[in-house]
Amino acid sequence: MAIQIQGNGGTVAEVDGTTFRAIRVTGRPTDYGALGHYRIAMTSGTMAVSLGANAELFQFRWPDATRFAVVFRIFFSAGANVAATGAALASFRATLARAWTGAGTSGTRATMTGNNQKLRTSMGTSLVNDIGISTTAGLGAGTKTLDAQDIGGVAVGIGTGAITVSPSLIIVPYVEFHNTYADEDHPPVFAQNEGFVIRSGAAMPAGMTWHFTAGCAWAEVAAY
Repeated sequence: MAIQIQGNGGTVAEVDGTTFRAIRVTGRPTDYGALGHYRIAMTSGTMAVSLGANAELFQFRWPDATRFAVVFRIFFSAGANVAATGAALASFRATLARAWTGAGTSGTRATMTGNNQKLRTSMGTSLVNDIGISTTAGLGAGTKTLDAQDIGGVAVGIGTGAITVSPSLIIVPYVEFHNTYADEDHPPVFAQNEGFVIRSGAAMPAGMTWHFTAGCAWAEVAAY
């Protein structure tokens, strides 16, 4: 006996094809209710030479006590304009943060008021009030606990070839430290005082000046 499936408005579900008769499904973004979906990309200043290991470069902290931030993508890229004086290995890492009770400091802090970063004007103003990126040095860490391992990273080798003859000035091409590709991939879901940072791995090589772009896409929801 056939069973009909009705949607919220009473419409009966349809099927496609004559062989498998698969139910038609249309994907939708995470339901945000009175809140919304948001995306941000920020570009650093010219980073000072010889940046130390584990320097925080980008910070995202969720402040709300009753709602959640669901992060779908974290992305990063970097390029140089002055060559290093010695070859080196470098890496960049995305790490989750817990118990983030003291906000990060210094750098450029994002303006999140009004319509900034909304993916639809009718969505609610973002509840995030602490996103920051480096200007010339690492950010002030604030008060938090980082996970022992990262959720994403990229490693590169940096040479000493002259920038003027280099075929590419890119240190790191666009890379996603996290991407929720499908329903079975669980995104990071942040409660109050949780978030993530992007930071350096080993110290950056001497002599090289560089900058980077970092950002993320997220939804703000009442339940998940």
